[in-house]
Amino acid sequence: MKINKTNAARLLDQAKIPYELIPYVVDENDLSATHVAEGLGENVEQVFKTLVLHGDKTGYFVCVIPGNEELNLKLAAKVSGNKSCAMIPMKDLLSITGYIRGACSPIGMKKHFPTYIHTTCTHFDYIYISAGQRGLQLKLNPLDLIKIARAECIELFL
Repeated sequence: MKINKTNAARLLDQAKIPYELIPYVVDENDLSATHVAEGLGENVEQVFKTLVLHGDKTGYFVCVIPGNEELNLKLAAKVSGNKSCAMIPMKDLLSITGYIRGACSPIGMKKHFPTYIHTTCTHFDYIYISAGQRGLQLKLNPLDLIKIARAECIELFL
């Protein structure tokens, strides 16, 4: 089966960062990272989800956390230099990032936003993130993700 490269994959190629494109079966009624992990046959702690937020002082920023966790908004606001923050409305995701729900990658958004990835990513040799389209994940070394996403590795939940 031929897998078409996504913009995120092309950016990894340009940066000479090794990765694998891993397809999975999409369930339009369940776009959760838990479902993705089950489809991949992987541990949900290694399947990271990308969340886009808006802070009251800094504007948009991105948090990348394990699929089984919930983001602590107070902590996210603090680490990003805001007093408060909120998830962006789903209807705004495509216009802000260039990605749709269930396919938002921290690599290759329309513009770069400050990006924070949870520290547990470094516990693994590889993690999964969205490749930028539903049904396709990128498997890569977390340190490579931190580098290409210019991310700060930080605690994002308690």
